[in-house]
Amino acid sequence: QVQLVESGGGLVQPGGSLRLSCAASGRIFSINVMGWYRQAPGKQRELVAAITRGGSTNYADSVKGRYTISRDNAKNTVSLQMNSLKPEDTAVYYCNADVFDGTRMGAYWGQGTQVTVSS
Repeated sequence: QVQLVESGGGLVQPGGSLRLSCAASGRIFSINVMGWYRQAPGKQRELVAAITRGGSTNYADSVKGRYTISRDNAKNTVSLQMNSLKPEDTAVYYCNADVFDGTRMGAYWGQGTQVTVSS
């Protein structure tokens, strides 16, 4: 079994910054892609940013230049630095990881952390 635990959400004013972190634990042989998704009320969950084990990154157009994703392969962690936050960034943010446990590959999700951008 694999668990993903997120931290770092909260309330921030427009233009402010937050840093989200996610730690994976459990039966982990290797992790391929790690990423962050978000879901705003009444909207579908969408990819925000993803990073491969080798460090290649992909960002949603709406966050390019403002968000930075990074990971520590030795610690099985992924982080998301969010700058210049806007009210439309308000959502529940979810960590996602493609984990190989030595037998099979599976996609795992964290429980989600709320990010609210408001004055």
